[in-house]
Amino acid sequence: MPYYKKIVGEICYLSPCSIEDAEAWTKWDNDLEVTIPLGEEAYMLYSLEREKEMMSNMLKKESYVFNIVDIKEERLIGRCMLFNMDHVNRTAMFGIVIGEKEYWNRGYGKEATSLLLDYGFNLLNLHSIMLGVYSFNNRALRCYRGVGFKEIGRRRQARIFGDQKYDMVFMDILAEEFRSVVVKTVLEKQ
Repeated sequence: MPYYKKIVGEICYLSPCSIEDAEAWTKWDNDLEVTIPLGEEAYMLYSLEREKEMMSNMLKKESYVFNIVDIKEERLIGRCMLFNMDHVNRTAMFGIVIGEKEYWNRGYGKEATSLLLDYGFNLLNLHSIMLGVYSFNNRALRCYRGVGFKEIGRRRQARIFGDQKYDMVFMDILAEEFRSVVVKTVLEKQ
């Protein structure tokens, strides 16, 4: 399966998605270790057909959803997206999943997050990008803080697993708080 380098970092790059990626996405979306930190994906049922239908709709809408590909292995390892775009106020929501667990805690999520922020702020000209993350997801919280997201509030006890309750942590980052690496470098070469 060929991938196309839209925005490239040191260890991974973002590539447009295609229906051929549905099998990997279906595997991730049915793995509780991957989906419990995400949200509704943990209790939803994903068949290959449903995943293909969702991806087809997403591609028709020209959504800002990218595959995350390991540069060295040319391997699909996850996906990230900007959604709920507001072009008037220049805002969006951010989401990411590293579905291949052997890539966890190795910097891929942090680099993919930075690449998508660079794309959002410097190519889409967004002003503010926000996300929500559950308070138990320490790996994600470290990643987001590491690229410059700041906590802006909480929804208390928003996620319940049996008798365990967790907060939803809301974070955002503004364009002036982000330092471009890729887009700035490309512009300097012109």
